Amino acid sequence: MKKIGITGQNGFVGYHLYHTLNLFKEEFTLIDFDRSFFEEETKLDAFVAQCDVIVHLAALNRHNDPEVIYDMNTGLVKKLVASLERTKSQAHLIISSSTQEERDNLYGKSKKEGRLMLSDWANRAGGRITGMVIPNVYGPFGHPYYNSVVATFCHQVSHNETPKIEVDGQLKLIYVGELVEAIIKAIRAEDNTHELILPHTAEAKVSEILALLQHYKEVYQEKGEFPKINNDFEHKLFNTYRCYMDIANYFPRKFVQHTDNRGAFVEIARHGIAGQTSFSTTVPGITRGNHFHTRKIERFAVIKGKALIQLRRIGSNEVHDFYLDGEEPAYVDMPIWYTHNIKNIGEDTLYTIFWINEPYDAGDPDTWFEVV
Repeated sequence: MKKIGITGQNGFVGYHLYHTLNLFKEEFTLIDFDRSFFEEETKLDAFVAQCDVIVHLAALNRHNDPEVIYDMNTGLVKKLVASLERTKSQAHLIISSSTQEERDNLYGKSKKEGRLMLSDWANRAGGRITGMVIPNVYGPFGHPYYNSVVATFCHQVSHNETPKIEVDGQLKLIYVGELVEAIIKAIRAEDNTHELILPHTAEAKVSEILALLQHYKEVYQEKGEFPKINNDFEHKLFNTYRCYMDIANYFPRKFVQHTDNRGAFVEIARHGIAGQTSFSTTVPGITRGNHFHTRKIERFAVIKGKALIQLRRIGSNEVHDFYLDGEEPAYVDMPIWYTHNIKNIGEDTLYTIFWINEPYDAGDPDTWFEVV
């Protein structure tokens, strides 16, 4: 079992890597890291000495003074190298660099110099390094105004703010989940490529991305419809957008119910993508679910009975409670990386319709169990 530590484990990429590795408990043990370790040699040495693999993600991406970025990023690597030398570590180091390495800016320069410093250490000490040169990363839970223009636009559009395109450039992108897969592949292969250039998996102009996000707001956030998704990039971008919405104040969403002397009619979901619709009954007091997905799009629609639907983002203790009653049919959608459940809190049988964008596949279920 490999012991893995992640500097910057609470950052954008660090969050996804940490919680993905945590799904493979029989293969990996996570050694927790705190940013304060860089300020105390004994704590940093204790961390380094425990690790078979160290993924160095801690870095400063933005600051008003580029010199601060350069000094911070190179300084963190210098401290890490010094600790590796003090502990005589031969760990496998994986460092995230950037395609900005070759640009004339201090951020790119700091990333390249950091990668080369670790490369020199590996050559001297007999260690191993994977120096990943990474394109623009996007995905859920990135910090707006900091991590990427996608994060900024997702936040602005979903919160009714006005985005502004500074430069309508062509972006070469990689989804954070794809980057995590590449890191895990390097860990398993014990890769020793000192300059590993990761290819981008999508390419789009800034204006094209903004147009898609505005479309998702109009169709999904305002109308409750699942938009037509034309390719894998749009699927990942839509899931990204959903995670920036203020779900605590958005759900549950009531359906439009049409009634006449025959009874009532409710449209459950209008969607531009294929999927699977299921129906369940749940007896009083029973809870279903307690799992999460990393790619699936899912809707719970309560049509009869009383239910409590709960959501909690993985890595957080904050639980969102949504109360639904079939007397006023409503739905809650499940963002990715949120564990969720549904409980019958009434005295009668609960009737629920579930829609999900892909049929269940036992060989690739994307269903990870964790109690809310």
